[in-house]
Amino acid sequence: MKNLRQLATAGVGGAVGTGLDIAVLVLLVEHGTSVPVAAFFGAAAGALVNFAINKYVAFRDHSRISAMQLARFGLVTVATAILMAVAMQLVAVDLGVPYLLAKLICAAVVFAVWTYPAQRRLVFRRVAPAV
Repeated sequence: MKNLRQLATAGVGGAVGTGLDIAVLVLLVEHGTSVPVAAFFGAAAGALVNFAINKYVAFRDHSRISAMQLARFGLVTVATAILMAVAMQLVAVDLGVPYLLAKLICAAVVFAVWTYPAQRRLVFRRVAPAV
């Protein structure tokens, strides 16, 4: 049940982050930036909001933010942004799906197969206390 709550809350955090992500994507594309580049920067912007929501709400991690946690989050974020850029290239550019619809499709797939599992196992994992 805990994982279901985490998944749902991380999904809400992801939706909020995706809202910012889409806003950046639209702003950049409408001002002439290529879709893959705009998708990368949108994903990075949304990740900042997502980190705060995931850390304190979804995963209830109230520990101090450490350099290692930020490094792991940064790695997951960059990998997510790259996956989104590649997915957007394939779906929006190569397949011709309108970029906002492509964004929703790609975001859902990348969240399910990469972002949530990586956040849970790498960034916000619970470390057993030393005995």
